[in-house]
Amino acid sequence: MASNDEAVISPEGWVARQARLYEESGGTQGTTMQGAPCLLLDYRGRRTGQWRRTVLIYGRDGDDYLIVASNGGSDQHPLWYLNLREEPEVRLQVGPERFTARAETLSPEDKARVWPGLVKLFAPYEGYQRGTARDIPVVRLTRTND
Repeated sequence: MASNDEAVISPEGWVARQARLYEESGGTQGTTMQGAPCLLLDYRGRRTGQWRRTVLIYGRDGDDYLIVASNGGSDQHPLWYLNLREEPEVRLQVGPERFTARAETLSPEDKARVWPGLVKLFAPYEGYQRGTARDIPVVRLTRTND
């Protein structure tokens, strides 16, 4: 079992493999998915307080990072999103750089502004949104330290 500060990697097969590659390479490998840039997101479990880690595609909005809670177009939010809604302080690794950030779900207006760029970055997002009645959230990650 991991210590309370050590992140447990997602049990999902490809996510676990990519997260390990990303971390073990110091952020020089496993940093893209289908040509889109990826980051490592560490978030706290809302019930356990245990840090967990997943790999996500990201876009940028100024200095902030944007992640999409698409869950592959599922009708359910991904677990990482449910957790960071309750515990918005997260840890990121983008390439070799590690830092803390605060997560905030974008307003409908902000989502509408950034959505076209996110779809351009990763075209499947458009189909994911069309395929579910759920409004897929976009989350802003704002750095809180260097």
